[in-house]
Amino acid sequence: MNKSIIAAVVIAAFALPGVALAQTKSTPRIDQRQEKQDQRIEQGVKSGALTKKEAARLEKGQDRVQKMEDKAMADGKMTRKEKARIEHAQDVESKRIARQKHDKQKAK
Repeated sequence: MNKSIIAAVVIAAFALPGVALAQTKSTPRIDQRQEKQDQRIEQGVKSGALTKKEAARLEKGQDRVQKMEDKAMADGKMTRKEKARIEHAQDVESKRIARQKHDKQKAK
């Protein structure tokens, strides 16, 4: 009985770090791009290139992409199809940021 308890403890000790590691975010490229796009929005607000309304809409788009990533990572890993879908959504949001920053609307 003692051997089975010790064996269970040893197995649990080795299994827990593996489970924790599997649940960590392993999407550094997506995360870095999200952060960079958030910075672009902030910079646009500071420079006056984006109105508050435009910035709010762009941030909503960034939130949608983040939700897509969270949903994809819910099972602990991201498939190629999920990654491609998220990267496409990031491309769309990046173009929206550029378009809004360079339109004729300026913050007052």
